[in-house]
Amino acid sequence: MPAVSSPLKKPPGEGTGPTTHAHTRGIIVGRVPARGGHDVFERSVRRARSAFTLVEVLAALTLMAIVIPVAVDAMRLANLAGQVGQRKAVAGRIAERVLNESLVTGQLRGTTQNGLVQEGAQQYQWSIRSEPWSQDAMRLVTVQVAYPVQGRAYEVRLSTLVDNSTQ
Repeated sequence: MPAVSSPLKKPPGEGTGPTTHAHTRGIIVGRVPARGGHDVFERSVRRARSAFTLVEVLAALTLMAIVIPVAVDAMRLANLAGQVGQRKAVAGRIAERVLNESLVTGQLRGTTQNGLVQEGAQQYQWSIRSEPWSQDAMRLVTVQVAYPVQGRAYEVRLSTLVDNSTQ
């Protein structure tokens, strides 16, 4: 039977490396607890588990590369929709005002009139057109107000029928 040797002993608190134990079947490498009784190997495993792997970081970056442009585009579209809605409401009020003024002053005999209205920092171009209605003795009066939003042209149209006998 082979001889059995005792484990290598280190002074207390210096448990930073492996010790060897000789057994009848061969040499087994063990772990020696470090200061405070914690295993060095367990601490390094715990530290490795708490960090992100390269695959996790790349997956997060890929997700952000997809989500951020979509979110920015959604914000741009929401901003455009808000501006179009606000200016459309103003254009509708301008169309109604121009139509009412034309009806009250009786200036609907001319075929087309144009004008420009400044509301705050925005300009709204309007035109009013009067044309005969196919039925009865009436005229179709249409006011069109055009306005730009972020480089694109939009318009609002307001139409009504007017009795020819009152004009």
